[in-house]
Amino acid sequence: MAGFFSVLRRTYLTLYNWTVFVGWFQVLFLALKTLKESGHEQVYDAVQKPLLLAQSAAVLEILHGLVGLVRSPITATLPQIGSRLYVTWGILWSFPETRTHILVSSLVISWSITEIIRYSFFGTKEALGSAPSWLLWLRYSTFLLLYPTGISSEVGLIYIALPYIKESEKYSFRMPNKWNFSFDYFYSAFLVLGIYVPGSPHMYTYMLGQRKKALSKSKRE
Repeated sequence: MAGFFSVLRRTYLTLYNWTVFVGWFQVLFLALKTLKESGHEQVYDAVQKPLLLAQSAAVLEILHGLVGLVRSPITATLPQIGSRLYVTWGILWSFPETRTHILVSSLVISWSITEIIRYSFFGTKEALGSAPSWLLWLRYSTFLLLYPTGISSEVGLIYIALPYIKESEKYSFRMPNKWNFSFDYFYSAFLVLGIYVPGSPHMYTYMLGQRKKALSKSKRE
C-alpha cells in the first residue's frame, strides 16, 4: 500500500510540475515575443492569462507542504508565494495603470525563467528519481541574478501603484459600517513594502544556504 501511494504521489507531482512549467514557458515566450514586436507597454496584456493561472497554481505548493507531499518548509514557501500573489492579483490585476511600466517586463521575465528552471528540475526529479547536474546547478544558481531583479520589480510596481491605490480607495473599508471595522489598502501596501526590507535579505540568505547544501551534496555523489 505504501508503494502505491508513493507512485501516486510521484505521478501527481510530476504532472503538476510539468503542467505549471508549460504555463511559465508560455509566459516567457509571449513576453519576449511582445517585447520584440510591440514594446514593453503591451507585455502584460499578452501574458495576463497564463501568468494568472501559473502563479495562482503555486497555492497548491503550500498545500503540498502542509500535507507532507514535499519537504519544503512552509516558512520559506508561504512568504514567497504570498508576495507574488499579492503583486499578481493585488497590484497588476487590480490596478491597470501599472501594467504598461517597464518593470512588468523585468518582473515576468525574472519570474518565468526562475520557474521554468524550478518546475523542470522538480518535474524531472519526480519522474526519473534524479535530475541532471546541469539542471541542478541552474536550479540553485540562477536566483543569484534573478531573485534581485524579480524582487526589485515587485517593490517598484507596488510603489508605482501607491497613488492609484490611494485615489481609488479600492479594497478599503471606512467607518462607520455594519461590521464596525475599517481597513485601508493604501497603508497595507506600505506595510507590505516594509516587510520586503527584512524579508528579502532573509530569503536570499536562506537560498544561498540551500545552494551550498545542494551543490555540496551533488559533489559528494
